[in-house]
Amino acid sequence: MAGKTVLITGATSGIGAHTARTLLDRGHRVAVTGRDEGRLKAFLDQAGHADRLLGLVADAADWQATESAVARTVERFGALDAAVANAGFMSGGSIGAGDPTSWAPMVLTNVLGPALLAHATLPHLEAGGGRLVLIGSVAGLKNSPANLYSSTKWATTGLAENLRLHATTRGVGVTLVNPGMIDTPFWEGVGAPPFALSPQPIAEAVCFALDQPTGVDLNTLTIRPVGQPA
Repeated sequence: MAGKTVLITGATSGIGAHTARTLLDRGHRVAVTGRDEGRLKAFLDQAGHADRLLGLVADAADWQATESAVARTVERFGALDAAVANAGFMSGGSIGAGDPTSWAPMVLTNVLGPALLAHATLPHLEAGGGRLVLIGSVAGLKNSPANLYSSTKWATTGLAENLRLHATTRGVGVTLVNPGMIDTPFWEGVGAPPFALSPQPIAEAVCFALDQPTGVDLNTLTIRPVGQPA
């Protein structure tokens, strides 16, 4: 993958930020979105490569914001070769013991967000035989009791497959990347398990997917740390 343009949602920290920096270090052009303008500015200042980096304030669960982010990326860089649906978070605890008033933003970001990104980017990806990457989770492969976050990631698993059935007939690859326990702000307030991986191996997996040539249908990559119990 030489000198391509990649749009990553929710890329001001964690996996998204590591992926953006890795792509920049390898000479690619990167557009990143984030909901918080201050955090986005801090990331842009730290990442450098201003000539090849575009920052956009956008809510991944908002259609107009997503459509605008895609359009501005294409306007700035001339094309779009790949998109990474990375935005996602957990909130509200479990069903039966959590706070239901905080569930809607999580469900919308984790489930609606990737669908909106796919809808906005597929015409551009089709033009160049590009690739769509969805960041899922091991939580979307194994159930746990009353875990609504897990349910959203099961939805991502299903979305990746039905997008694959649609997009590959148009020459676009679709890859689902399922991280296990990763030391990111996801664990803020409770602390990551001692065996949790750095986000960098997930960033490398995303880059591996994006490196595949046109015509390669790389479907699923699951990356757990050694010692993760499930």
